[in-house]
Amino acid sequence: MELVTILLVEDEGLLLVEFEKALTESGFQVLAFSNGAEAIASLRCEEITVGGVITDVRLLDRAPDGWEVARIAREIDPEMPVVYISGDGAADWPSKGVPNSIMLPKPFAMPQMITAISQLLNERSVNSPTST
Repeated sequence: MELVTILLVEDEGLLLVEFEKALTESGFQVLAFSNGAEAIASLRCEEITVGGVITDVRLLDRAPDGWEVARIAREIDPEMPVVYISGDGAADWPSKGVPNSIMLPKPFAMPQMITAISQLLNERSVNSPTST
């Protein structure tokens, strides 16, 4: 079975390492970025197939933020699973978040993040026209 690649965006270095480790230990391949511009460049790279996005919404470099990363991901793939993580952006999720996404307010337990992305990936495979 092929590993699913998760695009992870988190500007806090220690959290980025912790999140990447948790995802890798759960069987995902991870592309980790600390800013939105690099993440978007990776999404647009035709050699890379991203299966899901986990992004902080407020990034230190400010633009593009996690909301924009998710919007670009959905432009590329309208079914892209998206999990937002934020210490203070949850209130903006209804207006700025993409549909059928999940918001995890920080702090959260690592299993919550793994469950959230796995749930969205499973829903995608169930709704896929190629599924039986």
